[in-house]
Amino acid sequence: MKTIINENQRGFLFKNGKFVKLLTPGKYHTFGDRYIEVSDLDSEIMSYSCKLDTLIADAEIAKNITVTDVADRQIAVHYINGKISDVQTATGKHAYWNIFDKHEFRLIDISSPEVAKEVPTYIFDYLPRTAYKKVEVAEYEKARLYFDKKFVRLLDSGTYYFWSNTVAVDIGKVDTRLTKLDITGQELLSADKVSLRINFVCNYRITDYVKCLTEIDNFVEQIHIAAQLALREYVGKKKLDEILENKEEMSEYVAARLKEKEDSLFVEISDAGVKDIILPGEIRDIMNTVLVAEKRAQANVITRREEVASTRSLLNTAKLMDENQTLYKLKELEYIERICENVGNINIGSGDILTGLATVLKGTTA
Repeated sequence: MKTIINENQRGFLFKNGKFVKLLTPGKYHTFGDRYIEVSDLDSEIMSYSCKLDTLIADAEIAKNITVTDVADRQIAVHYINGKISDVQTATGKHAYWNIFDKHEFRLIDISSPEVAKEVPTYIFDYLPRTAYKKVEVAEYEKARLYFDKKFVRLLDSGTYYFWSNTVAVDIGKVDTRLTKLDITGQELLSADKVSLRINFVCNYRITDYVKCLTEIDNFVEQIHIAAQLALREYVGKKKLDEILENKEEMSEYVAARLKEKEDSLFVEISDAGVKDIILPGEIRDIMNTVLVAEKRAQANVITRREEVASTRSLLNTAKLMDENQTLYKLKELEYIERICENVGNINIGSGDILTGLATVLKGTTA
């Protein structure tokens, strides 16, 4: 059988399934129980007829290869001519020809889930996603890190990598920004037995990112309940009119009660206030009726005030004309002029009264 080994190849000669020697490029003829396996120089060295240990034990082969041995909980970063090529995750020995290219390996311990700081992050581009866990923490977040359900530390913003091994890695993210909590539709009963609904809002920021989870069952719900109780306490002591007139007082009261809970809830309450007070339909109708009546009463007061002012003005004018006959005459002529301007003709008998009045007016004015 003829076998040709090219320049970018090497051959392994076997006889009766036993390795004999390394073959360099050339043409070879084999007979009987002899055969040749060809190995490419740019591929990992392997044989179907013997173990890798058998091949690398040969002195001629050993001086032309690089070998790495990947133990359990290790990976090997493979460099060719100083540039990363791939990452070996399979345990055991791996060998490459060093004839045309220089092969190097860097072993990395993955027994701990923590990725060592000196490990370059670009190697993860060459690893399957099952080999590691990637965690991205935004600028406005903190992340609680757990190994096997046990808290380890807080992570600041950034990108983190963890090895996928026997240790379970869990992440709990927390928003560090000012957060709004809406408390809507609280059915409350005032001191005068009026049922009303109140919408309330508060803004808070977490102060302890670990204890808010480990020492409180749902801290958001606890804030919600604290606000509900404070609203119920305030509304239950006030009548409807007092509640409607003092929304700011109610907001300040509830905010103060929430402030008292800050340390136990591990949050900071920045502000809180009442958004809406919603009355039952029949109460709204009554309030609207009262409002209309009040506005009508105010309108009547204004009308009467204007009438009084107008009457007083007329009285003053009358006094002046009574005291001054010339002023009286001028006022009389003013009214005659207005009549002449707005009325066409008034005929009584054969004469035109308005024309005569106009003539008299002109003569008087002259």
